[in-house]
Amino acid sequence: MVRGIIIPAGELEPLVGAEFAKLGDYQRVVGGWIEAVDIPDLNATLYVNEEGLLRGLPFNRRATFLWWFHVPASRGRGRLVGNAALVGGVNSAGNSTDLSPAVSKLLIGSEECNVSTREPDSKRWRAEPEPHEDYLEAIIWATLLQEYVPGLQVRVTSTSDIQRE
Repeated sequence: MVRGIIIPAGELEPLVGAEFAKLGDYQRVVGGWIEAVDIPDLNATLYVNEEGLLRGLPFNRRATFLWWFHVPASRGRGRLVGNAALVGGVNSAGNSTDLSPAVSKLLIGSEECNVSTREPDSKRWRAEPEPHEDYLEAIIWATLLQEYVPGLQVRVTSTSDIQRE
């Protein structure tokens, strides 16, 4: 049994924890054949519908921006559609693993997050004035900032991390 998260394409649907025992479990979530999209930064893999674009499935903004933020080379090269299943990376035997508890908490937790930016030649980080409601909303903003201001460095931190400093 592999533990992960379902990221629905529907904006108003919450992310939910899920367990995947076999291929059919992934296929039920995505509605068809699966395609793996790796996010090495998080030691994670997103599974999406292999024919999603051809079938006109709805854009999955949260899954796409999660991929774009952690795999910058993917920006503008593709978008993810339909529901997605997020699990841990693949082990040496080629099997999916559990999504790490830290990543699960980051995505399912309802903790506010801040976006900070830094110009390439600066040592000083500048925090955005208002926090974002959760990690996914923060990385969407951070990714857009990087697209509009090439070379800008961004980081996303939870507001509780900042309060501990």
